[in-house]
This record gives sequence, structure tokens and C-alpha cells, in this order.
Amino acid sequence: MPLPEAKFVQVLGIRTRYFEAGSGAPLVLLHGGNFGGILSADCAANFDRNIEGLSSCVRVIAVDRLGQGLTDNPVRLEDYTMATVVAHIAAFLTTLGLKDVILAGHSRGGYVACRTTLDYPDLIQSCILIDSGTLAPGHSGMEAVMTDVPEPRLTRDAQRWVLERYSFNLDHIDDAWLDALTVVAATSKYRDTIATLPRAPFFSHLAQHKEETLALLGERGIGKPVLVLWGLNDPTASIERGHELFRLIASRQPRAEMHVFNQAGHFVYRERPEEFNSVILNWMSRCAGFPSD
Repeated sequence: MPLPEAKFVQVLGIRTRYFEAGSGAPLVLLHGGNFGGILSADCAANFDRNIEGLSSCVRVIAVDRLGQGLTDNPVRLEDYTMATVVAHIAAFLTTLGLKDVILAGHSRGGYVACRTTLDYPDLIQSCILIDSGTLAPGHSGMEAVMTDVPEPRLTRDAQRWVLERYSFNLDHIDDAWLDALTVVAATSKYRDTIATLPRAPFFSHLAQHKEETLALLGERGIGKPVLVLWGLNDPTASIERGHELFRLIASRQPRAEMHVFNQAGHFVYRERPEEFNSVILNWMSRCAGFPSD
């Protein structure tokens, strides 16, 4: 489905792109990946198969995270951290005047959604975590799945190859999505992040940040209702790790649910868009009746 017209807003001095449609309760969607990623140039266009359907009932906002899509790169080398990404999302919500947000994140964006909920609970009504291998305990199967990636990387054909390896069903990998990712990958700002990432503290910081995040989930809980969504056939974020994450969250949060989509891979929201949208809208309708934490 075609995306709404892009909007831009200044967030902590960062020009930030987002797409918005519908009205009502705010649902904010966070894509996966990270700045400088050399497999695919993830951005808010990942949700182009969901925005229209969701916007018939709620206000949907899909945002390019810091240094991704057409959102500006971090200003300083030391800002290439997950903590800065989280702070940018929290400031984005504040800049748009949003409150009682349902914050949904996929993959590495799921980690951002969780940590934003932990660090800025006054902004969040509930949290939705989608196939987040970054957040789940244990190690990713990425290396085994992504061997022999075609060169040169980030071309249209190379990104198609990567997205196919993530997926159970392939028909969601369409021209519109590939066009959007190829445009992003070709920008000078994206190439700058690729050159910068090896010198940045991102990965060492992420390892420490994840350890801290999992400890917080186990010790005091996330503090908000949580819906975990997972593809049974995700080759990189296994269902076993999804179950382990859910058990950790549910041990401290009674208002936690998990929905598993059969015959779906890592991009479950694209592979099963109608069912995915239905589950999200059902969750949002019930969230209104949950007591405040």
C-alpha cells in the first residue's frame, strides 16, 4: 500500500522523518536495524503494508529512527549508542505532544520500545514487542542465516537476498519496499553511518545496555501491559528465545500476552498483515480498559 506523505520534525536538533495516518489512540511503530547496517537499510517504510489498515481505527505514526531512513545521523561519535536512540524516540513522542502511547517495535526496534517504556513510563500506555532478537535472552542465529551475502551489499538485489533469508513467505518483498530501502541505502548520510560505525561505541554499549535491560525486566518488571508478537518460523530470532523473553516479562507483569503467527518469519507484520493488524487493534481496544500502573 502507498505510504502517506512524509512529514519532518526537529527532535533534539535532529531532522526526523515520519509517516502518519488516522485519528484516535496513538500507535507508534518502530522499525528494526541500526544506523550503519550493511544487510538492509531498514526504515519506517517497512510498515507500508500495515499503516492503511491500522489507520482505519487508530492514529498510526511510523518514524525513522535516529540515523536511519531519512532521519539525520547522530551529531557526535559518542551519540552512536542505543541510549541516544531511545532518548530520541522519547523526545519525538514529546515533540508531537503524544501521551498514553502504544509503542510497538520490531526486531532492534522492539528493544528500543522496551527500553523507552522502562525509562519514560509516563509517555507509554502499553508496549508491543515484535520478533525482537536484540531484546530476547540468548544469541541470534543471524550469522548462520546471513552467510555469503551478495556483493556489493545494500544494492537492490543484495537487499532482496537478505530479506528473503529473513522470511518464511516471500511475496511481501515487493517493488515498493525494495525501492524505499534502495533509496535510503544510496544516501550520503547512510554511507556516512557505515563509515562511522566501526569507530563508534554502539555494539559495546548495546551489550552492556541489554544486560542492564534484562536485569530491570527481571527485578522490577516493565511496569506496563505488554504484547509479544512472534513468527513461529523466524530464522534469526527463534521462537524459543521469544518464549524465554515472554516468560521473563510475564514473571513481573500479569498483563502480558503472547501471540505466535504460524508460517511467518522475521517480518511477521508484512508476511501476515491482516492478521497482524487485527491482533494489534484488538489489543489496543482492550488496553483502554486496563487500570493504570
